[in-house]
Amino acid sequence: MDMRALEHFVAVAEELNVTRAAARGHAAQSTVSAALRSLERELGATLFERTTRRVQLTAAGERVLPAARAAVAAVEQVRDLAREESAGLRGRVRLGTFSSMNIIDLPTALAAFRVRHPDVDLTLTVAAHGSSGLQDDLLHGRLDVALFSPPADPDLRTYRLLSVPFRALLPPGHRLSGRSRLRLAELADEDWVDTPLGFGNRTLLDQSLQVAGVTRRVVLEAADLPSAVDFVRVGLGVAVLPVATDTGDCAQVPVTDGPPEWELHLAVRRDPPPRLAAQALLTALRTQAVTSTRGAHLT
Repeated sequence: MDMRALEHFVAVAEELNVTRAAARGHAAQSTVSAALRSLERELGATLFERTTRRVQLTAAGERVLPAARAAVAAVEQVRDLAREESAGLRGRVRLGTFSSMNIIDLPTALAAFRVRHPDVDLTLTVAAHGSSGLQDDLLHGRLDVALFSPPADPDLRTYRLLSVPFRALLPPGHRLSGRSRLRLAELADEDWVDTPLGFGNRTLLDQSLQVAGVTRRVVLEAADLPSAVDFVRVGLGVAVLPVATDTGDCAQVPVTDGPPEWELHLAVRRDPPPRLAAQALLTALRTQAVTSTRGAHLT
């Protein structure tokens, strides 16, 4: 059986798009399509339902996919082990992260990793849709490692790096800025600033608001946590955010019925397990988190 055809099959199954799968495997789209047809003839089964608009796994394709993933992962592990012995660690690692990731010193960690493993092709992707987008990219094989905030899919293996508390952030001089603590209901009539749906901190806060029976008016969704803080600072609204970045002159007030602490995790897929290069990057990032976090509670 042609291993390259199996690799193309796994890529198309994860992307559900031949064009993206071809780009991922650095192959022509016609090559991927031909490999799939050849594999289907060899197996005597149709693996995909194809239309002009979509590609979908058949029942046979769903049954074959776990074994195909395991076979591809096993061959990649053999290659990694042989290359490490002869020429050091090689391969490719695709890391996903948030925009404005300043909780750990990511540039320093990646620079040190490249010095130690110069033959590893390292790419960094910034998530447009927060933790939910990062998890989806991991589960569909578009990323190898990701920084994200739970809740996590059970098919992912996670490693907690740190946790930080949520606080109500109020503009300077706000009428509630002198309080020692607040309840969510006391902010219900305010204009709110938050991050978009799909971000881990937004998910946790929305859950707490639902439990408290509080509805709110979100007037602005910021692209990241630092931007949200900036919008609060100039008076566009209040926020309840994890204090994971510099809050400037915003007032910080504990919220008695707010979310539990926000956690930053690293994640990889459980199956197939991460390759050697991805494992090395995991180690490097976990080490850097211990040395570079700024006042957070480390684990």
